[in-house]
Amino acid sequence: MNETRPAPFGRALCAMVTPFTDTGALDLDAAQRLAERLVSQGCEGLVLSGTTGESPTTSDDEKTDLVRAVRAAVGDRTPVVAGIGTADTRHTVELARRAQQAGADGLLAVTPYYSRPPQDAVEAHFLDLADATELPVMLYDIPGRTGTRIEPETMIRLAGHPRIVAVKDCAYDLLGTQRVMAATDLAYYTGCDEYVLALYALGGAGYVSTVANVAPAAFRAVVDAYDAGDTAEAARRQRLTVPLTELMMNAGLPGTVTVKALLGGPVRPPLRPAGRAAADGLRAAYEELLSAS
Repeated sequence: MNETRPAPFGRALCAMVTPFTDTGALDLDAAQRLAERLVSQGCEGLVLSGTTGESPTTSDDEKTDLVRAVRAAVGDRTPVVAGIGTADTRHTVELARRAQQAGADGLLAVTPYYSRPPQDAVEAHFLDLADATELPVMLYDIPGRTGTRIEPETMIRLAGHPRIVAVKDCAYDLLGTQRVMAATDLAYYTGCDEYVLALYALGGAGYVSTVANVAPAAFRAVVDAYDAGDTAEAARRQRLTVPLTELMMNAGLPGTVTVKALLGGPVRPPLRPAGRAAADGLRAAYEELLSAS
């Protein structure tokens, strides 16, 4: 690991899916098995109850139980970051406190959605959250889903809070990202699998990957090669992941659906499982990546 860049939760993080039973209940045993497999195959941190974790359709109790179960499975060797973002500041604060009690190492907080708060309200929301617990906070900037950007100027101000330490960057604004990185010590993690090497080469902390649910070693190999000084190999490794990433993240189906098409297990409505043709295509791309790696 490159010690010169801040990476408070490790470099190689997986945005873990939330397993359910065939009847739709939370499957904590399967979550523990998945967490153990991901860590054994190169993940240095796990992010729970994010977009990929189907947070809109899991209850507060389920989110808390998931943190507790994964914490028990991976012990103290792997950071566990709990997604606690909602559209309601009070609700977000309550989930943060519950996550801390359940054993989380950090919090992933998405911008409040639907109400589209102005930037001063976005800033106040995150400051209230950061003051509510002792846990470090990763801001989740994904305006394509929330409808509201954390603007670079807002991000720079928020970086002054001692517990706001990282960003999961899904803004697709590399120029704005570099502005914030130049002005702050925030650890930037890309949430877009196609940008793993690009952001890392610019001094980013690493990634929070959806595709890593099924191919953790492939993405870990990218940052390992870069840290070893072999930039050509890092680029080759990144390119190997492109066909699977494109099918999983840019072919019309949510990442949760495509991950579970490969891993098995149901999604919760309103999501629906992938069709047979999509699943077959995903399987072929997955097997091609494994054989090339």
